[in-house]
Amino acid sequence: MTDNSRIQPLGFPIDSHIPARWYNLAADFPEPMPPYLNPQTREPITAKDLEPLFAPGLIELEMSKERYIDIPQRIRELYTNFRPAPLYRAHNLEQKLGTKCRIYYKYEGNSPAGSHKPNSALAQAYYNAVAGIKRLTTETGAGQWGASLAMACSMLGMDCEVWQVRSSYDQKPYRRMQMETYGAKCWSSPSDRTEAGRRIQAENPDTSGSLGMAISEAVESAVSDPQAHYALGSVMNQVIIHQTVIGLESQAQLAKAGESGADFIFGCAGGGSNLGGLATPFIGENLREGKNARVVACEPAACPSLTQGEYRYDFGDMSGLTPLMKMYTLGHEFVPDPIHAGGLRYHGMAPMVSHAYHLGLMEARAYPQEETFAAGLEFARAEGIIPAPESTHAIAGALDFIRSGEARDGQVLLIGLSGNGVLDLAAYHQVLKK
Repeated sequence: MTDNSRIQPLGFPIDSHIPARWYNLAADFPEPMPPYLNPQTREPITAKDLEPLFAPGLIELEMSKERYIDIPQRIRELYTNFRPAPLYRAHNLEQKLGTKCRIYYKYEGNSPAGSHKPNSALAQAYYNAVAGIKRLTTETGAGQWGASLAMACSMLGMDCEVWQVRSSYDQKPYRRMQMETYGAKCWSSPSDRTEAGRRIQAENPDTSGSLGMAISEAVESAVSDPQAHYALGSVMNQVIIHQTVIGLESQAQLAKAGESGADFIFGCAGGGSNLGGLATPFIGENLREGKNARVVACEPAACPSLTQGEYRYDFGDMSGLTPLMKMYTLGHEFVPDPIHAGGLRYHGMAPMVSHAYHLGLMEARAYPQEETFAAGLEFARAEGIIPAPESTHAIAGALDFIRSGEARDGQVLLIGLSGNGVLDLAAYHQVLKK
C-alpha cells in the first residue's frame, strides 16, 4: 500500500554536488527525434496513449523538449544514499598499460543495488507513488534493474513484481535473492503467469528468454491491473533523462580534477540507459559549445544493435505491446545467444541514443565476450574493483583505443563503470576455468 508520508521531502541537507536538474538531449538535437507511434493507429503517440503504463510525471518527462528538468527534492534526498558517485583516476591501470593517456572511470557500483539503475528506479517509483499507484511491474536481465526497482518500491511503500530473463534467472540466483530481500516477487521469463509468457513457451519451450519477452509479460501484467503501472530499466527517454546525473556529475568532477573535458567517452550499450546517461550531457556540450568529445558505444558482439541493426520503427517488446519506436534494432523477435552480460541482451537501442548515432554524434564498436572479460580481469587486477560483465565492454573499448593508438598520449579517456560484479562472480569463474 502506498504510504504518502514517504513521498514528502524530509528536509535534511543535500550534498550540493548532487545535480539539481536532469539534462534532456532532445532540446539540443539539430533535428527532432522521430515520434513514437501508437501500435494500433500508427499515428504519433499522445500523452493519453501512455496513461495505462506510466504516471503523469513520467509521461511529461517522456515527451519533454526542455533542456533541463528540476529533480524533485524527495528524489534528491533518496539519491544521497549513494550520490554523488565517485570519479576515479585509473593510475594503476595507466601504469600497467604504459600509457600517457589519462584514464578516469565513473563508478556507479557503490549504490545499494550495485549499479547505476537506482538513478531511474527511485525516480520512477517516486512519480508512481505520487500518482497513487500500488504496484509496479518490470523486466530485468542480469538483475541490476530488478533489484533497483525492488529497492525503490520498498523505500516508497509499493509492491514490485519482476520478470527476469530465464538465462539470467538461472545463472544469477543471488540477484533473485536480492530482489526478494527487498520484498519483490521475481518470476523466470517466459513464465506461465501471462498470456504472452504461455504463448512463447508453447512456441519455444527451450528458449533462454530475452528482455523483449520479459517486457511483454511485465506490460501485460500492468495494463490488466488499474492499480499497477509498468516501470522500465532502459530504452525510453525518461530513463535516459534520469540517468544524466552520471554525465552531469562526471563533467563537474573532471573540471575539479583540472581537466577541460574528455576526449573519449566509453559506455556499455544494451538498451542505452548507462551510455545515454553518461554521454548525452557531453554530446550536448559538443553541440552547444563546439567541443569534440568522442562518444563510443561498446556493445556485445552477440547483440550488436548499433553496428549491425537497422534504423527503423520497431516494438520494444516481443509481443508488440509497446509503442513503436524509431531505433536501431535487430528485430523485436530476435533472441540473442545467452551471454554473461545479461543486461545487454536487448534487440534494440534507445531512440535517443539511436538518433544521436544516426546523426553521427557518436560511434559504436562491438566486442566479443572473451575480449570483454579479459579487459574486466585486467581492470580488476589493476584497480581492485571487479566490474559487472556489462561494464567490461566499456573497459574493452578503452583498452582497444589505447592499444591501437587511436587514443594518443595526453588525451583523456572516461569509462562508464556502470556497476560492480560481486554478484556476477560465477560468470568470472566460468571464464577463469577455461
